[in-house]
Amino acid sequence: MLFLQDVAYAHPNGDLLFAQIDLSIHKNDKVSLIGHNGSGKSTLLKLMAGILQPTSGNVKSDSKPYYVPQITGRLHDLTVAQALGIDHKINSLKDILAGNVTEKNLAIIGDDWGIEERYQKAFSHWQIPELDLEQAMDTLSGGQKTKVYLAGILIHSPAIVLMDEPSNHLDQVARQMLYEYVENTSNTLVIVSHDKQLLNIPQTVYELSQHGIKLYGGNYDFYFEQKHIENEALSHDIRSKEKALRKAKELEKETMERQQKLDARGKRKQEKAGLPRILMNSMRNDAEKSTARIKDIHTEKTGAIAREVSQLRSERLDAGKMKIDFDHSGLHKGKILVKAEQVNFSYLERNLWTTPLNCQITSGERIAIKGRNGSGKTTLIKLILGQSQPTEGAIDSANIKTIYIDQEYSLIDNSLTVYQQVQHFNSGALQEHEIKIRLNRYLFGQTEWTKPCSALSGGEKMRLVLCLLAIANQAPDMIILDEPTNNLDIQNTEILTNAFHGYEGTLLVISHDVIFLNEIGITRTIDLDLTAGHTSMDQYVD
Repeated sequence: MLFLQDVAYAHPNGDLLFAQIDLSIHKNDKVSLIGHNGSGKSTLLKLMAGILQPTSGNVKSDSKPYYVPQITGRLHDLTVAQALGIDHKINSLKDILAGNVTEKNLAIIGDDWGIEERYQKAFSHWQIPELDLEQAMDTLSGGQKTKVYLAGILIHSPAIVLMDEPSNHLDQVARQMLYEYVENTSNTLVIVSHDKQLLNIPQTVYELSQHGIKLYGGNYDFYFEQKHIENEALSHDIRSKEKALRKAKELEKETMERQQKLDARGKRKQEKAGLPRILMNSMRNDAEKSTARIKDIHTEKTGAIAREVSQLRSERLDAGKMKIDFDHSGLHKGKILVKAEQVNFSYLERNLWTTPLNCQITSGERIAIKGRNGSGKTTLIKLILGQSQPTEGAIDSANIKTIYIDQEYSLIDNSLTVYQQVQHFNSGALQEHEIKIRLNRYLFGQTEWTKPCSALSGGEKMRLVLCLLAIANQAPDMIILDEPTNNLDIQNTEILTNAFHGYEGTLLVISHDVIFLNEIGITRTIDLDLTAGHTSMDQYVD
């Protein structure tokens, strides 16, 4: 059992991330934990794992959870064995087999004499038998790193497993293995993910938000239906409050106009009556105070309603409704943009593809580059962009405007503020107020204009990139996306999906997220798992 009681967590600078979190997860439960980027999902998972300590409250578990971290950035120079937490046992086993049978080595091994056989079996299962335990984690691909941590489940046989975005970086074969594990295991699971296919397996969803944590008794599809109902009710509340606000403002205007007429009539009567100036001044002051009190009452009332409307609007999920208008590419559909003939690329004098690659990309297409980890997807992108040159064959690219959006959002200069960054893309000489209108449209309020780009989350960087594309004078002829959903929550993935519905240029995408590929309308694949150069004209279905 995993038990959280009245848990709160504040950042080192004192900013509160969440509070009053109560959660009980029982043996064999399988739970999805979802929420927007920045809501604290990964932090909550680390609290459950014991990696972080709560600012207040209690976290208890019947056994030590096994934690599969989200793969981002460097891993502090850990070896594979250190990342798995088996380095001491492996080293002691090697010492014992070499004749160094000490009490210390025996104590470290305990009864776990099968550790070597177990890790080899786990590596074989996750299709990474070639990895060495002394190899640095930073030398591995994202998919290999994730597989190492997933192999740790078989090595340690934990009762509780906590997974943070486990399907990120995995190819479709490994994703299917992950889905089967989640479906069939008797482990207690808590999964943080934006992968809808994965989220549909557990039958319990917890949503973490600024209001705390809320239980939905069903899989992700059930949660989505319930959120739709909630959002409809929220929209109704917003419309009711907006109507009440309009009425309150109208009443305030009518009341003030009536009071002004009364004050003016009273003043004329006083002047006709010939009252002393001192008495007239006193009566005028009393009237002004009365008017001010009436105005304050109405201002307070309209202000309260306006705050309620603002709060309700901030709670409404409008990801799918965000309208993003790209200018259209000037290229006619069908123009050949890229043509590869008998192309291959060598690493250490070994060809990447068994058969040279032949493919063609024409204007207006939506193509997915498909393949297992290590099949050469990113290499193909670099060849198309001219960042690398083929060691065999030739690749010709038309003189077009191409935007490459990688997983790190390298298009963004982290040394700039948000406002400075959009100014760099302001080729159409938009006025300051026009830029700020667009920033607000992409959910960057005034308080974020001076925020350094280095402090933005993955979802914020994605929205900023979309804003940059919209502010630029003309949409690019081709946009290349490399695993675009890896660092996005579900809301930001929907924003990204919605953005490209209106884009008429060429879209080239590397992604293992089948649902995302289908939603953006992929019509053709270049499959690097098959004989190099074979392409499929079928609708993308993995």
